[in-house]
Order: sequence, then structure tokens, then C-alpha cells
Amino acid sequence: MFSIVSCQKDTKAVAASAKNNKSKRSIQAQKYSELGDSFNSNNKVDSAFYYYNKSKELFEIEGSSPYITYNVIVMAQIQQTYGDYYSSEETLTEALPYINNDLQYQMAVNNLFGIAAEELMNYDDAIVYFTTILKTAIDSVSKATALNNIATVYMEQKKYGKAVALLQPILKSDILDTLPNRKARIIDNLGFAYYKNNHIPEGLSLMNQALTIRTKINDSYGSIESYLHLADFYKNRDHQKSKEIALQAYKVATKHQSIDERLEALEFLMSYNLEKGVNDYATMFINLNDSIKTVRNNAKNQFAKIKYDSRKTTLENIKYKGLRAETLLQLETQKSQKYLLVFGFLLLLGTIAYLINYYRNRNRQVRLEASYNTETRISKELHDELANDVFYAMTFAETQDLQNPVKKETLIYSLDKIYIRTRNFSRENSTIETGESFEQNLKQMLSSYKSDSAEVIIKNGNPIDWSKVQTEKKIALQRVLQELMVNMKKYSQASFVVIGFDCDQKNLKIDYSDNGIGFSEKLVLKNGLQNAENRIQAVNGIITFDSQINKGFKAKIVVPK
Repeated sequence: MFSIVSCQKDTKAVAASAKNNKSKRSIQAQKYSELGDSFNSNNKVDSAFYYYNKSKELFEIEGSSPYITYNVIVMAQIQQTYGDYYSSEETLTEALPYINNDLQYQMAVNNLFGIAAEELMNYDDAIVYFTTILKTAIDSVSKATALNNIATVYMEQKKYGKAVALLQPILKSDILDTLPNRKARIIDNLGFAYYKNNHIPEGLSLMNQALTIRTKINDSYGSIESYLHLADFYKNRDHQKSKEIALQAYKVATKHQSIDERLEALEFLMSYNLEKGVNDYATMFINLNDSIKTVRNNAKNQFAKIKYDSRKTTLENIKYKGLRAETLLQLETQKSQKYLLVFGFLLLLGTIAYLINYYRNRNRQVRLEASYNTETRISKELHDELANDVFYAMTFAETQDLQNPVKKETLIYSLDKIYIRTRNFSRENSTIETGESFEQNLKQMLSSYKSDSAEVIIKNGNPIDWSKVQTEKKIALQRVLQELMVNMKKYSQASFVVIGFDCDQKNLKIDYSDNGIGFSEKLVLKNGLQNAENRIQAVNGIITFDSQINKGFKAKIVVPK
């Protein structure tokens, strides 16, 4: 999906601001925002995110809505680049109070909300956001873009007829005649929708036409999508041609460092590269997917830490200013007391008035310090990964009476949840021990998902000599079982889980079953189980899924010894 709005800063606001006397804070905030732009253009996104956040905080004090909105939108775009769509939605909500009647920013925010909703499979919400853009857009190009975005959502839902109905009128008009790259995108999407809607000749003709246009205008990046669509078209028609086209998509995506498109191309290539029992492309897919997952997780953690550290610094600065003010007041009091002996009774009255005022301020300052000390103490105990949860816990501690047993118990429960999440995150991403303690650690990991609402039972058949199992197979099996347990915890609502271990002369056999709500085929692939399938294929094994809505979920794994 291509962006609806280029999201440039409000030039009118900048020009008006230049005519007025700017405070030092406003000038510094603008410099931070410009630094963010510079780092972002050089692909140093962690530094860019840091300075956009610093700029946003200063402009919030100044009340400069256009700059606040701009910084928040770019921060959300960066988070989406690294696949952190939930955090992106939370960031975007910070812009809502400042958008006012700025149509450009309204479209940009709705566009990002729509992209996040589509990536999170909230398709109805995505259509609502893109339709809002369609209703508010005043130029034909923006409207055509919104229609294309809605059409891509329909294609995700396999409603290809609706997608065709939206894209056909755009292609028949002359709206995009001067924008060949966007026109090629419309042609390609329409062709793909035609093909999926069983209009085969029309679909193939349009997809080839789009690739020709992109090649002619040197739109190398856009050609990736054309290659992927054509690889899908030839998948069940001409395996060799589909493989050649998918390989071309992989090469161009690698050139542009486009990870998601590389993974999609590898998915096609995995179907045609089973030689000597080893699927080389499946191995490449797993390595690339694991690598990008690590990079994106590190980026998500870094963005959360930037927000957390910023909040922590703000609290410490307030605390420091309070202590400094108290010290100054104490020195002034001592000085005033000395003057009492010199100036006598007349100054005594003034001193008494001053002391009364001083003690009022001092009591107020002590209460403020106590509140900030509590927030700082809590924030230091929480893990940087959970910045948002930490913020909410701090807010609760700051605003509630913790002497009340009920309120205190609520805070303790919240902190316990944060601890459990941090422990689980560490467990899920820790190094796997494949030595003598592998079996014990594996079963301990499975048992750790037992809770008051979910019973986990481990069944043992024929004993397995894990010392003779290859290391990569142990790692693959533990990761896959962990993936199954995570999906059970997050999605299945199961109250009973059984994992059975068995073997024969040739194979290891593991059976998983639960009594949860089950998964549709599409949901299975979206919840990480595609990675499980790829891992098992990479070690020459087979994994099969059996699930129906509200009838539980089963998985059977067979791996050669």
C-alpha cells in the first residue's frame, strides 16, 4: 500500500511562528524535530525516534499542535516499519487531540490507522479508516489512492469481485496518466484481482502490462509486487516459470533490502526446491525470518526504552528542581534570621509573614516530592520492555490512596503481571540447552504454561534417547512446541492441553491437542504456525494441523531420528 499523504510540516504554521518571538524551548524543540528528520533520512531510526520524542515533549509544553502531530505521525511510521503495529496505534492516539481541522494530518493519521488495522487482520476497521479518507479527500489522486487501499483489503479478504469494482473505474479514467508508477500499481492490483476472480486472460494481460510499465520507468521496487503476483499466477500452471519469476522477485527484493518481499518470494521457492531431502529455501526462509524478528524485536525494545527513559528523566528533573528550590528556601531563611537581629521589630513582622508563606510552600513541596519519589522507585523496578505497563502502574500509584488495602492489592497484582510477562519474554527468547538436561528443560518449559485456567499434561510413550538426536532437531522441536504453547495461551482459550512424546525405529513422534476454540486455516498461518511448519520442514520432518472452530486444535509432528 502506498502512502496517501507525504506528511510535510505545516508551512503556514512555521511561517507564522517565525514572525513571533519564539521561546528558547520552542527553538530547541524545532531543532530536535529537524535532527529527527536528518537521522530518519539516513535510516538511523533509533536516533530519529529519540529526537522526535524529545521534540514532541517540548512542543506539548508550548502547545504547538502542528509540530506535535508531525512528530507523533513520523514516530508511528517508524514503529510500523519495524512491524510494531500495536505500539504504532498507541502512538497515533497521542496525535488525536492536536489534529484539529488539519485535513492533511487527518488523512495521514487515518492512513496509518488503516495500515495497522489491516496488518493486525482487523479488516473491517481498516476499511472504515480508508473510507474516511475517501470522504474527506479533495483531490482525485488521493481518492484513487484510498480506493486502491480499500481494494487491497478486499483482496486480503478474498473479496476479489469487490476489488475489481473499485479499481476498474480508476483505470478507465485519466486520473493517473501523469503518474505512471501509481497507474502501474492500480493495473497490477486489478490484474491480480481479475485472475483470482477467474478472469484469467484479462488478469494475466494486466499483470504483464503493469510489469512492462514498471520496467520502462525503472520502477525496480514496484516490479517486486508484479513478480510476486505473476509467480502466484504460474504456481499451479508452470512450476518452472513460477520458480524463475519468484527467484527474480527475490533478487530485486534483496537489492532493495525489502525483507517482507524476500520472505514472500522464498515461500514460493520453497515449493520447488526439495532436493536430496533438504529444502534449501526453507532453511533460508527460517534464517532470514529469525534474523529480521531479532532486529525488529530489538528495535521495538529500543523505541519503548526511549519513551520510558524520557519519562524517567522528566520525573528526575522535577525532583531535582524541587530539592534545589527547598535548599534555596532554607538558605534564605537562615539569612533572614540573621537580619532579624540587625533590623529589629519592623523586619520581624515581615520575617514572620515570610516564614508562614515558606512553610506553606515547603509542605506542598514535600507532598510533591513524595509523589515523584514513589513514581521513580516503581519505574526503576520494572523492565524497560514494558514501558506502557510501567507508565500505567506509575499513574495508578500516583493518583490512588495506597493506604487503602483494596487499592494496594490492585497495584501489587498489576506489578505481578508485569513481572510474569518479563519472565515469560526472557524464557521465550532464551538460548536452548541441548545437552543432557534438554529433556528436563523441555518438559519444564511445557509445564510452565500450566495455570489455574489451563491444565497441561505430558504423556510419555516409548523412551526417546535425546542424546542421539541432532542439535538442530532439538532446537526446532522446542521452538515449535513453544510456538504451539504460545498460540494456546494467546488465542485458543483452552483449559486442557495434552502433549505426547513417542518414537519408533525411524522417527520421533510428538502429538499436541487442546480443547480450545480452534483456528481457521487463515488464522493458523497468521499466528506463527507457518514458522513452525517451516522449522519442521527444514529438518526433513512433517507437521500437520487439525482444527475446527470451537472443536479444539491438534498438531502432529514426525521427525526422522
